[in-house]
Amino acid sequence: MSRLLSIVILSFLFLSSCTSQTNKEMTTHKYTNDLINETSPYLLQHAHNPVDWKPWNQETLDLAKKENKLIIISVGYSACHWCHVMEHESFEDEEVAKVMNENFISIKVDREERPDVDQVYMNAVQIMTGRGGWPLNCITLPDGRPIYGGTYFPKDNWIKLLNQLSDLYKNDPEKAEEYATSLTEGVKNSELIPFNSEKAIFSKNDIDDAINVWKIQMDFNLGGNNHAPKFPMPNNYHFLLRYGVQAENQEILDYTNTTLTQMAFGGMYDQIGGGFSRYSVDKKWHVPHFEKMLYDNGQLVSLYADAYLVTKNELYKEIVEETLVFTERELMNENGAFYSSLDADSLDANGHLEEGAFYVWTKEELQQILDDDYKLFKDYYNVNSYGHWEKENYVLIRNKTDEVFAEKHNLSLSEVKSKVRNWKKNLLIERSKKERPRLDDKTLTSWNALMLKGYIDAYRVFENEHYLDVALKNARFLMANQLRNDGGLNHNYKDNRSTINGYLEDYSTVIDAFIALYEVTLDEKWLQTSKRLADYSFDHFYDDKSHLFFFTSDEDTGLIARKMEIHDNVIPASNSIMARNLLKLGHYYSNMHYAKTSKEMLNNIKADIAKYPTSYSNWLQLMSDNVGEYYEVAISGKNAHKKLTEFNQHYIPNKLIAGATKESKLPLMEGRYNDDETFIYICVDGACQLPQTEVVKSLEQLKREF
Repeated sequence: MSRLLSIVILSFLFLSSCTSQTNKEMTTHKYTNDLINETSPYLLQHAHNPVDWKPWNQETLDLAKKENKLIIISVGYSACHWCHVMEHESFEDEEVAKVMNENFISIKVDREERPDVDQVYMNAVQIMTGRGGWPLNCITLPDGRPIYGGTYFPKDNWIKLLNQLSDLYKNDPEKAEEYATSLTEGVKNSELIPFNSEKAIFSKNDIDDAINVWKIQMDFNLGGNNHAPKFPMPNNYHFLLRYGVQAENQEILDYTNTTLTQMAFGGMYDQIGGGFSRYSVDKKWHVPHFEKMLYDNGQLVSLYADAYLVTKNELYKEIVEETLVFTERELMNENGAFYSSLDADSLDANGHLEEGAFYVWTKEELQQILDDDYKLFKDYYNVNSYGHWEKENYVLIRNKTDEVFAEKHNLSLSEVKSKVRNWKKNLLIERSKKERPRLDDKTLTSWNALMLKGYIDAYRVFENEHYLDVALKNARFLMANQLRNDGGLNHNYKDNRSTINGYLEDYSTVIDAFIALYEVTLDEKWLQTSKRLADYSFDHFYDDKSHLFFFTSDEDTGLIARKMEIHDNVIPASNSIMARNLLKLGHYYSNMHYAKTSKEMLNNIKADIAKYPTSYSNWLQLMSDNVGEYYEVAISGKNAHKKLTEFNQHYIPNKLIAGATKESKLPLMEGRYNDDETFIYICVDGACQLPQTEVVKSLEQLKREF
């Protein structure tokens, strides 16, 4: 079956009812498997493979045991280019399907829906091969214990591997059992963090030492790491921005600004439509892996907003504005929910599914669209050897500031900006005529919380009421749809259904976002909800032995191991986010248990931070909170919002905000309201300096530096 036909039919299916959908499928497609009943766009992409795919559930796991068959657990996601490649080469192939169907129970998993499954089997593959990625393909015994795995396999290699493993299990099951026992023990024991009973002591020297280790990997010319591929890693640069300010380290500040500027200039950033792709395949941030993920863009909005607060660099403001326009145009539902991603692949002019086809340009296209402006555009966006990708295609990339470009071409700065706006407008119109990348329209609680935080941070810095309106709409969506009556969260939302018991990443990110929402609205319901979610997390995720939190709830079953997420990656570890949440909640509610747990969690990770700082940047944020003064800023009075807005125009990373426009029972606010005056209290661990009525005076009572 052609890829074009598959896509046309899938598009139709999304518009059909479930009943008519199934009937239509059976008459249109040669094959239909159990994935047709799922809601995940990624699973639905495989619903008409000849492979007899089944979803991950207890019924499927029981079937493998009943039939005594090995299991193929194949994990990917909708926007994954190499997942599509392996599907086309192997999973749409009848020869491959025959081998899989006769000898295995085949389970297809959307890693974004089931990060718990992905986490366990990714860990197994990394133990076996030393590397990981997607598609992730792991072969297990009927009870789910892994015996072999890898990532992408070409068709012939995949068939050969499956035949070998099938023969092994039939002819030498004891050997397969030996593999599984050893590997499962490795999965269970990996990343186990023992409780550190030593006294928790953190110093600026600890942070300085981590920076010195980190510097070896820094590309001071182009930003990011000194190798390809380059991932944006928002939290890494958020921490480095903070460190540069608090340590008064100009070298690190310069490096961070170089990174942010080069990312904004690069092809990894969509120069026409806004928003970032997942990573660049080269060192100059030029050619992206073209999928656009919600979680990247939410965190990058937060990063660029804070970077603007430090530098007042107008480029950073433009990046925030354009990324949020992109988000609302392409990733937001009318109910306030955010979708997950846009595919890396789209149909080219010849109807072939190609990576990046939607985003690239030829010289001929640009000349026809831009006419007399082409020569200027060509220099601005490097339609030359610097910006050439492959074949006749160019990925737009900048290497000059607007000021430098204006001077070179004898234009005013306003003329340059006007031309760029017109170029973007016209090219966006032309691009909209192309076949669009596929949209993964499921809504994930944790990713929505990251974008929610992005909108909150953009509002805090730029005072654009629209950003707050969007943030509140999304927060209300989460409250109304993803927060259950028992106080827990669900992870997934699709087709008006909230499903899948939430993971620690859902709780930690929502708590973080709701605290931030309280800090800009002063509406205590968001803070109270954060506290209730933290208490629920202690009840269902907390490990009394390690004093850390499991990734999965104690109500979840079916996995061979219960894992903890401690490494900060493209998204910070759920444990590091939770530890920072508990620090803040400990201050807000004068709760020593929260504060003590936060410090214990950091102390458990301290030794690893020193060795591998790039994998612990959010933990380093928490360490920074514990070094020097951490301020409680309490603003009480009728003009609290006005004072807060003024206060927020200053970058002060070592503080939390509390505020009220009336009497409040919150421990930080209790007894501080005055009908006649709005006071600002600057406190450390409850000990406050003299209250001030002017923001400028209150700012003199605190310092950002370590």
